[in-house]
Amino acid sequence: MKVEVEKDSFFGLQEDHLRLSDPSNTICSLDRLSNNTHIVAIIPLNGCGTEIEEDDDYLIFKNEITTVEDNPNELITRKHLVEARFYCQYPKRGNVTLSSSAHRKNVTVWEKGFGKVTYQFEFYQDDQFGASYDPNSYPLEFDVRDRIYMQINASSSINNTEMFVESCRAAPYDNPNFQPTYSIIENGCKVHQTVQTHPTSNNRRFRFSMDAFKFIGLHDQVYIICTVMMCEAGNPNTRCSQGCMNSTLSHSSSRRKREAMIQRGKHFVSQGPLRLKREADPEEAQRST
Repeated sequence: MKVEVEKDSFFGLQEDHLRLSDPSNTICSLDRLSNNTHIVAIIPLNGCGTEIEEDDDYLIFKNEITTVEDNPNELITRKHLVEARFYCQYPKRGNVTLSSSAHRKNVTVWEKGFGKVTYQFEFYQDDQFGASYDPNSYPLEFDVRDRIYMQINASSSINNTEMFVESCRAAPYDNPNFQPTYSIIENGCKVHQTVQTHPTSNNRRFRFSMDAFKFIGLHDQVYIICTVMMCEAGNPNTRCSQGCMNSTLSHSSSRRKREAMIQRGKHFVSQGPLRLKREADPEEAQRST
């Protein structure tokens, strides 16, 4: 978000005497864009101390410009002389054009030793994994305990490779760093009690399913975000070969890993959003009968 305020509003104070909530990053400095007449800042929604709130209709991002604290030993201080709060709000719901870009695209990376790798994450209509949902049908809606079928597929220009899905979580935003999340798979182990994996002869394909869960209903929509990686197929020293590991064991055998682990870094793939079907309003349902 961008804020632009006349310097006269700050009683003649210059930008070097003013700061955002958290000025620790250089991008948050008010010196960067301000000019002779205005204090100017372009503030990231996830930085400079920006706080996020939400109501039924909007996501609200808040920050403030305050006076830099002077040396406490000085007789005169400007502390609390200025406190200018500002916010930017975004509607949670948009027009239908959102659905055309809601479906997440494939993720393509270049891995040294593995060539070009493309990850595809799709939701399927049943356990046959024959028909995926049309991208134009997103956000997908489910009732609680409806079965959700998912498949992650990796294609590589190099043969003799395999894919491993280390973790999958549900989050209200398509952001792997967002908290809180709802764990589905952790360290290659199934966490949610309804998770089921489905066999496939392709070692670069992972199929799993689970019941739609209440966490989805706590948010307007959620995404499923998974951590994936590629390894040399059949090598017993790779993370792919180790499969499900308890967190207490995940750091063991470090010497073996250093010897000959042929694998690449982790990548995030996501798909969504998902929603729980909204129950009909009781009065409206009564009128319809």
